[in-house]
Amino acid sequence: MKNCEFKILIVDDESEFRKVLSKILTAKSYSVDTAENASDALKKIYEKNYDLVLTDLVMNEMSGIELLNKIKGYNKSLEVIIVTGYGSINNAVDAMKKGAFSYYIKSNSPEELLADIGKIQESIEVEKQYSGETFTGGKFMLETKSKVFKKMLKIAKKASRSNVNILILGESGVGKEVIAEYIHENSKRSDELFMPINCHAYSKNILESELFGHEKGSFTGAIGQKIGKFEIANKGTVFLDEIGELSMDMQVKLLRVIDTKTIERVGGASSIKLDFRLISATNRDLLNTDSDIFRSDLFYRISTIVLKVPSLRERKCDLPKLIDFFIGKSSKELGIEIKKIDKNVIDYLFDYDFLGNIRELKNIIERLVVLSEDGIINKDTLFVEDRIDDEKTKSLKEFRNSVESKYIKKIISDCSGNITEAAKILNISRRQLYNKINDYNL
Repeated sequence: MKNCEFKILIVDDESEFRKVLSKILTAKSYSVDTAENASDALKKIYEKNYDLVLTDLVMNEMSGIELLNKIKGYNKSLEVIIVTGYGSINNAVDAMKKGAFSYYIKSNSPEELLADIGKIQESIEVEKQYSGETFTGGKFMLETKSKVFKKMLKIAKKASRSNVNILILGESGVGKEVIAEYIHENSKRSDELFMPINCHAYSKNILESELFGHEKGSFTGAIGQKIGKFEIANKGTVFLDEIGELSMDMQVKLLRVIDTKTIERVGGASSIKLDFRLISATNRDLLNTDSDIFRSDLFYRISTIVLKVPSLRERKCDLPKLIDFFIGKSSKELGIEIKKIDKNVIDYLFDYDFLGNIRELKNIIERLVVLSEDGIINKDTLFVEDRIDDEKTKSLKEFRNSVESKYIKKIISDCSGNITEAAKILNISRRQLYNKINDYNL
């Protein structure tokens, strides 16, 4: 998503702060509107589609918490970041439990706010949808003809009633986070916060602070206290995606957190008792590897129940509903009416391997909708494989590199340049993908 397409509404009764924040965001090419109070903000929200609302916590007419409640009552998917002074951090944390994405302290660096906005953009871009699942009024509708998938869902629902730790296995793109949220919604903690955390999204140096928080002055740049995601999700569900990416040091610390149900903020001297449900996920075989990259004791702590989400290749019986679902979704988002899809396209999709699973199907359907003509998706809009005949003069290594570079280029294009998403589909790390981009001059 380009910044110019990302619409932000700033709500603050201090005109000077509105101007400064608006200038910062506009400089980053965001589309920005402002409102001086909650009533003015609600009028604009009802009239225009925003991706994010930045609202001050303390305002005269209506507080940021009250505005948050009204926004979520009107549009649950509209993200809200609470803007606050240092002295109101506890109230900001309460706001996150009521649905705010995060909070930003006015005295902190704007880079912190821009980082959170980037995360929201990322989540919109790689929205994980699968199996015709829709969220209506907080409830799930899961439709499948696959016996394997039905069995997995049945076990997931039973496991949701308990408080045991659950490990979700599956290839990239199968919808592991959606299964985790399905478990949360069917648990006794459904009224509390579901906190998804991608362990691969943070560098080793800042992951501990993101998970457990830090105290002011605990390291260079720690200009204020930060409440970690585990503490924010107290009484709710913590979902650790790509847990296999944790360093050995972090594995040891997480093991202690699971055993004691306590955390210590970075630079803190006291333990904080927490109550949380842990769900983890990975696309890797954590134990059967050539090197000891994951502690066996941690593995057994997080895997009381193991759920294996089948790949799309294993449940192609669901393709018709999935294709209809994504055509409808893309048509609505792009404003393109689709009247017909050529049978040759359907046949092609049934024969396709979908190494990127549901996420790749979504990208392909979106491209087909964009390239459709007169409301018709035909076989000419499918990507055409290069002919091997054109490669006859190349060595095996050159041919292999040529095919790999073209495939990587195609996947990156399908992901609109999103390297994180492309790496997931290719089932390699971001660093490996960057190395290949450099090697192949992409």
